Amino acid sequence: MITIILAEDHQMVREGLKRILATESDLELVGEAGDGLHAVELVEKLKPAILLLDLMIPRLHGLEVIRRLRGQTETRIVVVSMHADEPYVIESLKSGASGYVLKDSPPSELIEATRTVAKGNLFISPGLRGCALTASLRTMSGGPLHDSDNLTNRERLVLQMAAEGNSSTMIAGKLFLSPRTVESHRGSLMKKLGLRTQTDLVRYAIRKKIIDP
Repeated sequence: MITIILAEDHQMVREGLKRILATESDLELVGEAGDGLHAVELVEKLKPAILLLDLMIPRLHGLEVIRRLRGQTETRIVVVSMHADEPYVIESLKSGASGYVLKDSPPSELIEATRTVAKGNLFISPGLRGCALTASLRTMSGGPLHDSDNLTNRERLVLQMAAEGNSSTMIAGKLFLSPRTVESHRGSLMKKLGLRTQTDLVRYAIRKKIIDP
């Protein structure tokens, strides 16, 4: 039996995922969390085989949940996200996740991901394989990804979001940070990369294929 904790803050989505899991006799849902801190507490208490985790979860961002649990438990983490952007996949795997499934994937894919990861293998949605998986594995193995390798994980996310046109306030809301903290990350990454303006930042992100032109 594969024991599972489901961490998702949207109740309708959570109910849908629960119905998918309930169709399989070898999968057992042992706990639910509506925020990141509760997810960490449940994993530490119940020690499930798998944590199905939404990245954009309140109180503690999904990436921080992964980092907190890494090395502290044998629970393997499968990210279940609406974000198909390569940086999210890369940072999730780099932080310690063993799987990444898109929310618009067929139900069978979530089941396959859960079983695959429970066996100790890596799973990533077919639509994200190829360049994203290659980049992720290269990053985890210590190889270069791009010139922003000297940025912290959070600075990379801020870089991508800022290049996509998000304001500091918008980024703060998505990452559950204060606007001042986002501004600090933005200032730090701009300095590290030698960028001066928003235009420079966008051009850099396009050049490095962090965003599409």
